[in-house]
Amino acid sequence: MSQHSHIETGLSVLEARLLNPPEGQVRRSAEVRPFITLGHETAAGATTVGRLLVPLLDQSFREEGQGWVSLDKNLPTHALATHHLPERLVDFLSEDKVSEIKSVIGELVGLHPSLWELEQRVSETIMQLSYLGRVVIVGRAAYLVTRPLPGGFHVRLAASAEVRIQRVMQQLQCDVAAATAHIRQTDRGRRRFVRTRFGEDVDDPHLYDLVINTDRMTPMAVACLIMEAMRNRIRDLKASGGTESKAPFSVPTGGI
Repeated sequence: MSQHSHIETGLSVLEARLLNPPEGQVRRSAEVRPFITLGHETAAGATTVGRLLVPLLDQSFREEGQGWVSLDKNLPTHALATHHLPERLVDFLSEDKVSEIKSVIGELVGLHPSLWELEQRVSETIMQLSYLGRVVIVGRAAYLVTRPLPGGFHVRLAASAEVRIQRVMQQLQCDVAAATAHIRQTDRGRRRFVRTRFGEDVDDPHLYDLVINTDRMTPMAVACLIMEAMRNRIRDLKASGGTESKAPFSVPTGGI
């Protein structure tokens, strides 16, 4: 299946899920509707890992009519469509390249709603989809948006600068200088996005359930690691009646 077909199929599934939520969105207290968020550094492999997770998650956690879906760069477009806003506004919703000046000018002349309102629509969509469960959301600070929901498993993917530069050089067919500049600009924009909207540091490991260095791991190995951790999370949630709980951590004799 091509990337375009993958996106179109995923959006169709999500549209049907939002229009026909199971049980009228009435959740039993012991029911767990899991979802995964993938925060990431530029070129840490999140898009590929997100796609690889879907068939693995379907195999382990699929229910009738409730297959898993991965949302990445297509999320803002889906959010705009859900709220009946024109697709052209997606240009104002890049988390790493937001043009405040362009946004303000557009707002003043009545071309589009405020940037804050547009971001609210994206956040509302993230919350809706995560509440319904069985979705992998890449980026958009989804790990912060969905913190109130107990079914989430929040992962951050990172890699060394050297490895990420090589990946960008291969992907964009560019030299070291261009790859380095691309990574620096994109990461800086994402840090600014998280700091401005949520007052958090995107690099704070305490915001995530699992942080993975993808330097020496294949995307499939990363996906399998997340799957195993997710399996444990769902087991613990079911045991606790669907509520968050802090797992006890015992320190070996002799300290850390």
